[in-house]
Amino acid sequence: METASCSILYTLRFSIKTVTVSINNSSKKLYYETSLPKNNLFLYPSFPSTSPRNLNFHGENLQFNGFTAFTSLSDAQNQDPSPELAVLLEVDGVLMDAYRLGNRQAFNQAFQKLGLDCANWTEPVYSDLLRRSAGNEGRMLVLFFNRIGWPTSLPTSEKETFVKSVLREKKNALEELMLKSLPLRPGVEDFIDDACNKGIPVIILTSYSKSGDKIARSIVEKLGHERLSKIKVVGNEEVENSLYGQLVFGKGMTSSLDEQLAKEARKAASAEKQRIANEVASLLKVSVNLDTSSSESVKKVVAALRAGAEIAGVPVYNCILIAGSKSGVDGAEQIGMPRVVLRSSFTSRAEFPSANAIMDGFGGADLTVSKLCQKRWS
Repeated sequence: METASCSILYTLRFSIKTVTVSINNSSKKLYYETSLPKNNLFLYPSFPSTSPRNLNFHGENLQFNGFTAFTSLSDAQNQDPSPELAVLLEVDGVLMDAYRLGNRQAFNQAFQKLGLDCANWTEPVYSDLLRRSAGNEGRMLVLFFNRIGWPTSLPTSEKETFVKSVLREKKNALEELMLKSLPLRPGVEDFIDDACNKGIPVIILTSYSKSGDKIARSIVEKLGHERLSKIKVVGNEEVENSLYGQLVFGKGMTSSLDEQLAKEARKAASAEKQRIANEVASLLKVSVNLDTSSSESVKKVVAALRAGAEIAGVPVYNCILIAGSKSGVDGAEQIGMPRVVLRSSFTSRAEFPSANAIMDGFGGADLTVSKLCQKRWS
């Protein structure tokens, strides 16, 4: 795939190296950094690998949402900027604003199918449950039925099974909605076309979609066959088959004894933390459930981002994630990938302090390919 002839977001590194790794008789190039300042992204011009390590810039220093730019780049103009740039797009909140339309409608359809006439989520009810549960759909159901009362015929011991059945019906309803009635976000098709026309690799990430890989792919198919032929989709299978996926998830190679012991130690530590929390909770007569899934969630996001960069053939620090989720932003920050948040109904009031820019939509005064290339953030 061709690469773009425009400036790129560049993460400051003291030393960038590549290594070629051979797994299952296929060689792949892996980019990695030997030194990286934490939580600091800078907007510097990229230089060829043969350029001097010590770079001197002259001019006034400017701040743009966590980036640093320079008004005078006379020194940089004597060098050829790197042409590499790739755009990674999430599905939830980016390709489609499914949080407000799809999820709420799917829950209501699930309630109807299960004969729960007392359950109907209006937008205010749904938004309140979403906020109080931090997006955990099972928790949303528990909060709701604790408020209005559980079905009278439902034994207490079967509440968990009941919640799972509602979520299963909701997932089926959401998949049908995605395929038939929910539209893509305005401007996203033009954005993708513009990137492809400029030779910028476009990668769509479905592997860690909140709706699941299968439903996310059905959303991507709304882009049309011609557009799909120009982009790449990174789902669960693509992540597992990537070099990073094989290294992390053990596909294609055997983990060392040290890695296995370290994994078991982390599990034991989490279990011990939960045990101590339960003992304290019993004294206070409250219920405590430690969330140990967040680290696993970020791990899955990082794997998808690494796989996306690998498939695009562009170093991680030259990729830009267009994110609609906090987990995506967290994962990108962890590996030094620039990230731009596209607000949706779910994230309209959320804070993203580590994002390099926050936009309300595609096109016009909001997110455009030209802004990504020219590094102009308003």
